[in-house]
Amino acid sequence: MQFPAIALQGESLGEKISCELRLQIINGSIKSGAVLSENQIAAEFNTSRSPVREALKTLSNEGLIRQERMGAVVLGLSAKDIEELYDVRSLIETFTIQRLSEMDHEHVIHSLKKIIDKMEFAAKHNDYVEFTMQDLAFHVVMIEEAKHTRILHLWKSIRYIIFTALLIATERRFKENKNEIEPLIKKHQLLINAISSKDDDYIEKTVKDHFDDTRKTVNNTLQKSF
Repeated sequence: MQFPAIALQGESLGEKISCELRLQIINGSIKSGAVLSENQIAAEFNTSRSPVREALKTLSNEGLIRQERMGAVVLGLSAKDIEELYDVRSLIETFTIQRLSEMDHEHVIHSLKKIIDKMEFAAKHNDYVEFTMQDLAFHVVMIEEAKHTRILHLWKSIRYIIFTALLIATERRFKENKNEIEPLIKKHQLLINAISSKDDDYIEKTVKDHFDDTRKTVNNTLQKSF
């Protein structure tokens, strides 16, 4: 699997390298404990060491590697890491939906429904990459439309690692558990219902149910890769 080029439009070379390395680390192609060499990576990507340093700094900030004098040591993504990432997602999106429910949100709901249509189309055509892109787009729309600068900044700090883990899990779902896709789409519809409800308790429960399911799927999928 390669990181989808469509997700890298407009990104710097360093960001593209970090995306490829992140994918290989999270899917287990690069094992925990491996040492990454700047020179070797630069040769593989036919580039100078400068964008490689940029990429390694990004991965270090995400906790996927630890930079040492001998090179970058791969830490990987543990079950605890996944739990913590989805704790953060749950907090962000509970707040986001509560905020949206108090705003003029009809245009947001319209946009989200269009994305669900695209998810259904991708599912029909067995396009797990497009499905993952639309899945992420659904959540990005909610977070951006909440108009909260710090929440958006927090989301951006985890978005690529979330997308990569989701991409791997969705590919496996499409190949091994396609029957789970339709219920997953319906769970996104429930998030739209939560916005309309303006009920904090219902919102909190709906977001928790959504991420409990996704957390479990991602965790189970990634542990098979290690």
